[in-house]
Amino acid sequence: MSETRQTSRASELLPETRVIVGKATARYVRMSPNKTRRVIDLIRGLPAVEAQAIVKFDPHAASEPVGKVLDSAIANAEHLAHVRSQRLDAEDLFVTEAFVDEGPTLKRFRPRAQGRAYRIRKRTSHITIEVESVDVPSAKRGRK
Repeated sequence: MSETRQTSRASELLPETRVIVGKATARYVRMSPNKTRRVIDLIRGLPAVEAQAIVKFDPHAASEPVGKVLDSAIANAEHLAHVRSQRLDAEDLFVTEAFVDEGPTLKRFRPRAQGRAYRIRKRTSHITIEVESVDVPSAKRGRK
């Protein structure tokens, strides 16, 4: 009887495992989260190939680490598809989640006039990007 329950649970989980999700995180990036979020906001919700093109030609300094994380997320999705023996084109991937969390702040001091010291805060970021393959039939099922 327990075997029947396990197979029914496995069959319920099969449609969810068809979706390919690639996720990548870069931690302790020495850049302010506010500066990094400007680039992340440009690519959120776009097709992965288009997001790569935007990041490549974006003049912000934060576009370099964001581009590396995006490339890593796409590579992770392709690897997961290869492991599952599924076919995946990079054109089918969309950036579903992209966010920046604040990492630890390095505190330094700058000498100022009359023996004073001002605090300098060197901020760090944790960049997370998730790409997902969009399957057209499953998207139609979700709308109905």
